[in-house]
Amino acid sequence: MPIETLEDLLLEEIKDLYDAEKQITKALPKLAKAASSPDLKAAFTEHLEQTKGQITRLEEVFGYLGRKPKSKPCLAMKGLIEEGQEQTQEDAEGSIKDLMLIGAAQKVEHYEVSGYGTVRTLAEGIGNEEVASLLRQTEEEEAETDRKLTGIAAQLMQEVDGVSEEEEDEEEELDEDDEEGDEDLEDEDDLEDEEEEEAAPPPAATKAPTKKR
Repeated sequence: MPIETLEDLLLEEIKDLYDAEKQITKALPKLAKAASSPDLKAAFTEHLEQTKGQITRLEEVFGYLGRKPKSKPCLAMKGLIEEGQEQTQEDAEGSIKDLMLIGAAQKVEHYEVSGYGTVRTLAEGIGNEEVASLLRQTEEEEAETDRKLTGIAAQLMQEVDGVSEEEEDEEEELDEDDEEGDEDLEDEDDLEDEEEEEAAPPPAATKAPTKKR
């Protein structure tokens, strides 16, 4: 089907987003399972339910456009999700792994914010305010999710920095203990040398040779 009008372009972009959202509903449970932070798990779970609502909203958009809901394979989302799945398999734990998952999730959010901004602008351009309003709601939700993930990431980075500082302090304390131990050994060696000198017998007195007369 040729794309000749703004309406045609809008419909093609909506099909792309419809497929993208469906892919995301399959990926979010895996990200939630891989996360260790309770806040991050909750954010992924909450966004899953939000995404289901966004799919319903897109189906309403299809209705306003007089079309049945239909997907067009979104290869860009497929690539982003595959990258995110790779992050769940990386050899990392705790906050570091959670930060990796957030990075992957935010790439998805940025794609969606951009995508919904595009279709919202197209809807406004053709004067379809009903469709523009629906798309604006999802655009704002995606932006809010991105901000929430940024906030969680900031907390996790502080935790990682705190652990690093504690490890550095422990290493410094160990180094100081080692230095004190070396000084104690040196003091003990000096004391032993002094004791040996005190215990050693005085040198034998020698008589001066007498001169013959």
